[in-house]
Parts: sequence; structure tokens; C-alpha cells
Amino acid sequence: MEIEIDTDVAIVGCGPVGAVAANLLGLQGLRVMVLERERVGHAQPRAFSCDDEALRVYQAAGLADEVRAHMARASMVHYTGVDGRQFAEIDIAGLDFGNGFPPLNFFYQPTLEAELRRGLERFEHVEMHLGREVTAIAQDAGGATLQVREVEGGERWRVRARYVLGCDGARSTVRRLAGIGLTGDSYPDRWLAVSGQPEDERAMRIRDATFVCDPHRPTFVAEGAENDFRVEMMVNPGETDAQLEDPENVARLISRYVDPARFRITRSVVYAFHNMVAERWRDGRIFLLGDAAHQMPPMMGQGLVSGLRDAANLTWKLALVLRGAAADSLLDSYETERRPHVKAMADASVGMSKVFLARRRWTAVLRDRFFVAIQKVPRIRRAIRNMEFKPGAVYPAGAFIHGGRRGKKDVQGTMFPQYPVATTSGTVLSDAVLGDGFALVVSGAEAVDRDAWDRLGARVVILLPAGSAPRDGAMVDETGRIGAWLAARGVQCVLVRPDRFVFAAGALVELPAIARAAERTFLGAAPHGATPRRSAAAA
Repeated sequence: MEIEIDTDVAIVGCGPVGAVAANLLGLQGLRVMVLERERVGHAQPRAFSCDDEALRVYQAAGLADEVRAHMARASMVHYTGVDGRQFAEIDIAGLDFGNGFPPLNFFYQPTLEAELRRGLERFEHVEMHLGREVTAIAQDAGGATLQVREVEGGERWRVRARYVLGCDGARSTVRRLAGIGLTGDSYPDRWLAVSGQPEDERAMRIRDATFVCDPHRPTFVAEGAENDFRVEMMVNPGETDAQLEDPENVARLISRYVDPARFRITRSVVYAFHNMVAERWRDGRIFLLGDAAHQMPPMMGQGLVSGLRDAANLTWKLALVLRGAAADSLLDSYETERRPHVKAMADASVGMSKVFLARRRWTAVLRDRFFVAIQKVPRIRRAIRNMEFKPGAVYPAGAFIHGGRRGKKDVQGTMFPQYPVATTSGTVLSDAVLGDGFALVVSGAEAVDRDAWDRLGARVVILLPAGSAPRDGAMVDETGRIGAWLAARGVQCVLVRPDRFVFAAGALVELPAIARAAERTFLGAAPHGATPRRSAAAA
């Protein structure tokens, strides 16, 4: 017997990306069904690190405190070269990219996934089903029909969804069923990833995160969260799987970084990395997110983070469309916005790989000397220590004012900063005041005509200078950083999208034009005067 089920969004895959997408859609009040092939959560620590943007996405999902409770914050990153000599370092603890969180954090993936899945228990309208795999998807004008079977049983479902999100990893079943191919490169180099738990501090011979750019065997080492210690090293030519799987050989390989006698190995696996991207991220009612849409080398630690950005970008747009406010064409902006940023991040990862994974000794010696020399120039030293090589969160085109195209100096398409602000309830990070929908931030005005913003479902927030008394509908810029950001760009008002990217910014006199542009972009399917239903969190 086939069971028929109806839902707004079906999410295939419940790794971190799928779980975050489900949490974000749950906050929007949508009916969501999550289908995960595995019956139990992953017990292996695969992904290892995330940045401040990832934590901001977790914050948007209402789970920042829960996941941060199990994370370790990185303080320094070292780069050592030939003969172990350091040629560069980054003071991570001293960096602030304006997202409200530390820029580099380590986590233990089984614990992270458990917290994200636990977050789904908040929503009666979100269902998670383990041990279910999708065998077929058919689309029509009104939605998609998924054929689902129980992995260890005979039960079969027919799931009817308005939209389908493929969050099922690099070997995505959804991508295959949609007939979407991959383009890009697979690299011949293999890596041995070893995770384990040291008995005590005496076991660790390196504490800070370190890129060991030794031409004999490039290696990454870091002390992670929950007593998890990670060593990832490049496999040399001629080394066989049998050698790399031999516990005695693994112990010898990691002995430079940890005392094998005081170290319990929990995972040892050989892998290769890829730089691949799906030919398209949308096929009618089907969308690809995370590794299903793109895979990149791990040098920047941005694989998982890029998937989280995908979820943050797409979910609020789906909510607008499913509520009947926005036209389905709004969803095309997902790939328009995300693909260039993913490519920039992948290109940066490939570039770093070429620099830091040099295998010839003379090349590595020249690299080391070059980096030491150029850092004698203060501006270059600051660029390296401030991680300016990491592509910024900027979308060159998409669902923004002026037809979505931005010039180099435009504010639209950039991320609005987050800093501590004072409110009548105490000091919080500013995103908590903006809410989970649209927000209009205004500086230099005591009141704003709210009619147009109510139609958009936008929260109006007055920014007050430091030292002001908190009041309802306002936030006090305690650090002065948000006001400085506005002043540096010559703007007084900013319309912020739910994913914290700026739709438009300008002077106060431009507010009516911004409101009209926002209505055209985001209320294109709604009758004039209709108001999008507020999400569960904002209500």
C-alpha cells in the first residue's frame, strides 16, 4: 500500500545544510518534510570548521547558542614551510568581519548535526523521517511528486511537494534524478584524514591550527572541539591503501604532531577533493544546495559554509513565493546570486592550494622567502593577517534595486554588519532586533511612514547613536560601528533582506523609491496592498 503525503517543501538529505534549511523554513511557518536515507546520524567527524557567516546563519535559524556551546574558537593560524620555519601567521582572535561572531570556529560534526536536528522538534509542521530514500521525482505545473521507500522495510510513500530541495551531498540522488550534470575538476592528490582524542595535553605537540607546508608531506593540524584533534596529510606517490590503513603506519605518520601512545584514533580515512559545480542549480521545482550543487577544495574551509549560505539565500524566497506574495521567478535569483560567490571561493581555495601545497623543495623555499619578504611591507602584512584573500560576501547581481546590477561602490548586494546594540530589553546582537524578515534601518530620523513597509512585512528600526536612551522600535549603536558603516557609504537608510544582504540604501528622501522597488521585486504576485504573512518567529 502506498501512503500519500502532501507538504510545502520536501528536503532530501538531513546533513547540516538540509537541517538548517528545514529549521529556517520551519521558522517561516511552512510545512516541511525532511527525508534522510540513513537511519542514524553520522557518527564520524567529517566537516571540522566554520566561520562567522556560518554562525550568523545558525543565529537566523535560532540555534546559535546551542551550536556554539559545543564549539572551540580558534585564536591563531600558523603557516610553516621548509624545515618547519614559520613564514606567515594570522591572529584570528584579533579579526572582526562585522558578523557578530568569531571568524574561525571548530566543531564536532556528530554533535552539530544532533543540535540542528533537535531544533526541528520546535515545529509541529516540520517532519523528519530517517531511513527513507527517494527513488523517483516527477514534476508538473503545480509541484513535484516524490516516490519514497523505506530503506529497511516495504513501506512506500508518495510525497507531493510544491518544491524540492536536494541537500543530499556530492553523490546527490536528487541531482541524478533531475538529470543535472557536474562540471569541473577532480584532483589526483589524495589525503589521509585522521581524527582522534588525546588523553591529555601532553599528547599534543601542536596546539594552534597550523598549515604545515612541508614539500615532503603537506599537512593541516588543529585542536578542535570536544577533545577532537585533526591531522590531514597529503598521501605521497606509491603509498597504498593497505599502508595507510595500517594502524602502526598511521601512528608513525601522525607522531610529529601528537604522541600516538596517548592518542586514541577515532577515524582514519583517505579521500580526494574536487572542484565541481552542477550545470544548473534549479530544474523547475527542484533546487540543489550544498555539495549537491558545488564541491570545492578544503583549503579555505568553506565547503559546508557555502551550503549554509545557500540555505540562507533560498529559504526566505521560497516562503514569499509559497505565501503567494512573490512570483516564482524570484527563485531564479538564488543561482544568480550564489553561483558567482561559490566560484570566487572555490577559485581562492584552488589558488591557496597551489601556493601552500608546493611539492618541490626549491619551489617551497622560494615561496617561504617570498612571503617573509613581502610581509615587510605593512600594507601587505595587514592584508595577509586580515585574511583579505578570502572573497567577501558580495553578490554582483540578483534580487536588488536597480534591476539587480551593482556597481563597484554600490551598497546593494553587500552584507549588512552586525554588532552589539542596546535595546529596552538589554544588549543584544543587532540581527535579533532586525527580526527574521525584511528590516528597514534608519539613521537620522525619529519617525518613518510605515505603510509601505507594512505591505512588505518589514520591521522599521531607528538607529540611535551611542549614549542614547533605548526605546521601542530603536536600537542604540553601542560600538558606533553600524553608524560608521553607514557614514562611510554616505547613506542614511538601508533595506535589509532576511538573509542580511542589502536590497537598497540611500538618503532619507529616497525611501519612497526604495519602497516601490521592493514591492515590485518581492510582491510581484500579490494584489496591491497585500501584506505577506509574518513568519512564526516574527509574529
